[in-house]
Parts: sequence; C-alpha cells; structure tokens
Amino acid sequence: MKSQEKLFSRKSAPARSARMVEAIYGCKWSLTVYQLLANGINRPGEMVRSVEGLSTKVLNECLRKNVQFGILEKRTFNEIPPRVEYETTAFGKKFLRIVDELEALQEEIDEDVLN
Repeated sequence: MKSQEKLFSRKSAPARSARMVEAIYGCKWSLTVYQLLANGINRPGEMVRSVEGLSTKVLNECLRKNVQFGILEKRTFNEIPPRVEYETTAFGKKFLRIVDELEALQEEIDEDVLN
C-alpha cells in the first residue's frame, strides 16, 4: 500500500501574538488602562487616582509591558516637573479591536449559558 501524502501540517498558535494576549489578560489592570486611555486619562498619576486599588508600582509594570509589546507609546515631555503621557499606537488600536472581539465572544458565551 502506498502511503498517502499529507495535505496539512500541524498548525500552532502565532507565538508572539498569543503571548501578548495571554500577558494582557494575565495582567488584571491592562484592560482598565485601555478604558482609562479611551476616556482621555493618559497620565499615570491621574490613572492611579481614578481607579481604586491600583498602585503606582503595578501601573508602571503594566504600562511598561504594554509599551514593550508596542500597544502603547510613552511620551516624555522635557518639563519641570517631568510629564509623561501614554497613548495607544496604531498597532495597539488593531490589537484592541481583537480584544473587543474576544469580549464580545465572551458575552455571547455567557448569554448561551444563561439560556
């Protein structure tokens, strides 16, 4: 018997984007940060004051991770006192559309469970 040629190879999750999604959902504050940015709150001090339970240390770690992934951009102004602002990059806007789709999918799943 002649062996049949394989038509498909094993498909794996895209390494970097899968890691990004895992890291963002693993950080309990990232989604909150995106919500703050969408509402015009882009300075770290204001972010900490706007969310109960959010510390400066945890926020800075979260922001750093998002900057490393290219989701957010840090803008530093040469002023006294120093001023730092964060904004969503063009890539970040694409990524956040995917996050929004995941949230919509979860809502559908939750509705199906209730019905």
